[in-house]
Amino acid sequence: MTTFLPRAAAAVVLALVLSACAARVGETGSPTDPSPAPEPDPATVVLQVSEVGGYTTPALLAGRVPGATVYADGRVITTGPVPAIWPAPALPNLQVHHLADGGVQELVDLALAAGVNGTTDLGSPPVADVTSTRFLVRTGGETVTREVYALGFGASRPPGGDPAEPADDASGLTEEQQEARARLAELAGALHDPAGALGPDQVSGPEPYVPEAVAALVSPYVDPAEDLPQSEVPWPGPALPGEPIAPGVTCVTATGEQADAVLEAAASASSATPWTSEDGSRWSIVLRPLLPHESGCVDLLPE
Repeated sequence: MTTFLPRAAAAVVLALVLSACAARVGETGSPTDPSPAPEPDPATVVLQVSEVGGYTTPALLAGRVPGATVYADGRVITTGPVPAIWPAPALPNLQVHHLADGGVQELVDLALAAGVNGTTDLGSPPVADVTSTRFLVRTGGETVTREVYALGFGASRPPGGDPAEPADDASGLTEEQQEARARLAELAGALHDPAGALGPDQVSGPEPYVPEAVAALVSPYVDPAEDLPQSEVPWPGPALPGEPIAPGVTCVTATGEQADAVLEAAASASSATPWTSEDGSRWSIVLRPLLPHESGCVDLLPE
């Protein structure tokens, strides 16, 4: 497959993320500020889809990785498949794709067409403690977010009848609400599979995403299954337990050589591994690779 270098055409990036920074034009048509516009940050998030809320542990809540993140330079980082085993691998499977020139704009157009910036009532299915799907798009110098509770819950019904009436299924949603949700669900799938959305000749990869930093969400170790003892692994990162980030959870960030050591140790660990510090303390750790626009534990705080 052809490999596309991440070139991020200036016109696309300026239209998406720098419109608000453009120089003002006076009555004569000349800029009032002659200084050149700043170079766009390649790590600017242009599009993102993620799961928020729901019923889970504070560590897993803070450690979630967005399903897909599209950057101004054409990188798309997505979650990949993981084996259906217990205990799960210690690290999530993150993959990076590279879009050809114009691909970022095409995905933005898909997002707007799907209604990320819309106001249609999306309803609320009668189900408790599940996540909301959050969409973010930056375009025209503005950032727009939209959340959909329990996206994908309930079956659609054949067209016909009064769209204002609830569908004859368990969702309690009108046909109009179901159609709006279906468009957003299709968008989530497109962002997660950019080659399928844009065509394989417009996307290179995926390849494994190798983070420059890894956050560790730490809590005292509790054996998840006494009849299946887990082997201990010495913790090679910063001193534990770190700073509080959520109820009962602390956090540290490994960078540089420590990040490399954590990634190497995690390759043979699992989600149930007891990590040991120098004083012999045992810890449960949720490892969260940081994305290019993230710098530390503070970026993992739920909004």
